[in-house]
Amino acid sequence: MTEIAALKAGLLADLDGADTPERVEELRVGALGKQGVITALLKTLGAMTPEERQVRGPAIHDLRQSLTDAIAAKKTAMEQAIMDARLATEKLDMTLPVDMAGQGSVHPVSQVMDELAEIFADMGFAVATGPEVEDDWRNFTALNIPETHPARAMHDTFYFPDQDAEGRAMLLRTHTSPVQVRTMTSQEPPIRIIAPGRVYRSDSDATHTPMFHQIEGLVIDKGIHLGHLKWTLETFLKAFFERDDIVLRLRPSYFPFTEPSVEVDVGYTLINGQRVIGGSGDDDNGGWLEVLGSGMVNRRVIEACGLDPDEWQGFAFGTGVDRLAMLKYGMNDLRAFFDGDLRWLRHYGFTALDIPTLSGGVGA
Repeated sequence: MTEIAALKAGLLADLDGADTPERVEELRVGALGKQGVITALLKTLGAMTPEERQVRGPAIHDLRQSLTDAIAAKKTAMEQAIMDARLATEKLDMTLPVDMAGQGSVHPVSQVMDELAEIFADMGFAVATGPEVEDDWRNFTALNIPETHPARAMHDTFYFPDQDAEGRAMLLRTHTSPVQVRTMTSQEPPIRIIAPGRVYRSDSDATHTPMFHQIEGLVIDKGIHLGHLKWTLETFLKAFFERDDIVLRLRPSYFPFTEPSVEVDVGYTLINGQRVIGGSGDDDNGGWLEVLGSGMVNRRVIEACGLDPDEWQGFAFGTGVDRLAMLKYGMNDLRAFFDGDLRWLRHYGFTALDIPTLSGGVGA
């Protein structure tokens, strides 16, 4: 037992005199490594008689534990001393310019949402929002969409198995038009809103995804006519595409919630084989591209929302935010918007400090 006590005292004295982390590690290996003196003592326990092991075993284990604890404490003290020395001598000049660390990118959809909100804010529109889980009355019935309309079929719309408290079917909204209904039933006219947000339809290909983004607009006031609609859309598209040579073509169409209804085409010009928005679509090197649907709000929709259609009139329009982003920034596959591919986002994304804005207003 005397030799174990002497070994313990010697090892602890050597450890106390160690002045570098390297010396501490050298002592640890010499004592507790595979060929260390304490390791060698532990190996002798197997050859001892039970009586010897009962006497020497606790002393050997105490030696190992004491040295292990002492080494850990020594390392902690050394690390703290090194840190204190650095804090006392090193300085950081906060006035020096620093390199910008890597930053995330603003998704093109988020960027276009911000652009659209800014444009319409300059035109006096407020932003309205609503739930993505909607009832079929606001999503379909109030919008004059009959029970037999294909959009209400199970293969086109994501329905939930449960109904609401009033027995209405619940679904993922197929457009942001329910926000218009919610606004008309809760707010006195005049109304001038845009309703951006996510919508859901059972469809998937290069130009369709089960979830996508829409923005719709609604104006309810007295004396509103189709000319107001055309001016609004023309002003909006000129500001968004940042071109003054935007030419629109309005084609008669049909939507249950508007009457009359018009599809809106915008002229484009072919430059090096690419479609560039702007110019007359009737030119030899141009054409027309459908960008949104619109029309005067149907009398039945105004009545369903509790307003008098003989007093209040209005127009509505809607378009896909993802589609606008594709047209403005030269993207060719809608599905890439939702793949989560960092290479795509680094290529098309916008840095937080270098985002093109339209703060000059629609008249700039």
